[in-house]
Amino acid sequence: MYSLGPIAAAMTLLSTVLSALTSLLTPLTGSLAAGLAVVALTVVVRLLLVPLGVVQVRAEKARARLAPQLAKITARHRGNPERLVAEQRRVYAEAGTSPLAGCLPSLAQVPVMIALYGVFIGAGSGEEEMLAHTFGGVELGATLTGGAGGAAVFAALLALIALVAWANRRYLMLPAMRAGAEADPGRPQLPGLLTYMQFTTVAVAAFVPLAAGLYLLTSSAWALGERLLLRRVVPD
Repeated sequence: MYSLGPIAAAMTLLSTVLSALTSLLTPLTGSLAAGLAVVALTVVVRLLLVPLGVVQVRAEKARARLAPQLAKITARHRGNPERLVAEQRRVYAEAGTSPLAGCLPSLAQVPVMIALYGVFIGAGSGEEEMLAHTFGGVELGATLTGGAGGAAVFAALLALIALVAWANRRYLMLPAMRAGAEADPGRPQLPGLLTYMQFTTVAVAAFVPLAAGLYLLTSSAWALGERLLLRRVVPD
């Protein structure tokens, strides 16, 4: 996957930017520069993806507005699948949106995030020197399971990622599930156990290099804050 032309080219560009950020931050932050460069690069990429986040939130709000109408259509045409699909399409068309409108922005972000993550796990060529830099006395290429030390640094990182996962579940996933149940009481709801899937990020961070863990923390925290903010400022 990381050898694919576009992704490999993106990783080369991101590695160059990462090195430049590290050089820029070194006079100011010393040995923390490389780790902070990881955070800064992740923030820059997430900023560039904000317009896609706006599109996604608008699509979510459109679906929420249409939910009561779609629920009535489902109840009325439950026994006629063809008529049900036709009516649903009509409702979405009249509203100027589609069921996939919220998914497409997420899919568009995937290649960029894959390339960024690949840089931080050293999947390309030329990242070895960067991952040899330290953050909090731990090499950016070190892992918790690799026996390289730095247990305190990894423990703090995992605790922060777990906190973000908890906040994501508490302030995003659970309210969305409750809103869906209120809009369409007859529709099967996702099991509550799935809301804990957010915590798989903690498990991933325990096995990937420190640089990738810093990326996971920064990206997930940004995504949480961005979604909460956009839901407030994007008009219904």
